[in-house]
Amino acid sequence: MFYGEYTHSIDRKGRLILPAKFREVSKAHFVEKFIVTRGLDKCLFMFSEEEWKTQEAKFKAISFTKQQARTFNRLYFSGAGEVIPDKQGRILLPPYLKDFAGIKKDVVLVGVSNRIEIWAKDKWKEFYGNSQQSFEEIAEKLMEI
Repeated sequence: MFYGEYTHSIDRKGRLILPAKFREVSKAHFVEKFIVTRGLDKCLFMFSEEEWKTQEAKFKAISFTKQQARTFNRLYFSGAGEVIPDKQGRILLPPYLKDFAGIKKDVVLVGVSNRIEIWAKDKWKEFYGNSQQSFEEIAEKLMEI
């Protein structure tokens, strides 16, 4: 559903505009609301409301008697917040999520199929630089049949 890599900036009012391609896809799939939460690797995860419900069901199915499950769910769900794009496609990220991801001004939005990842530009460059060379090796390990 969401694909590509786009660089944007937080405006002086703290808003982030969604890339035109993401807005088009959202409109085509009748997505009006997103859920943003703490992601992995110091980025934010943003899901459509429908996809969020799917993800939530998976995590709720993990036994709360497992300490790691409790910790993960606490951090993941406590960080979640609804965002509704305005008519220009801008969203307002909660300050605690911007702090978590180290987002100040420049942002990279990455479409990862069922979610959008929101990265501080410097953190994305670092992640990409560190991961780029191992891409083929990772693909080989994950795609083994």
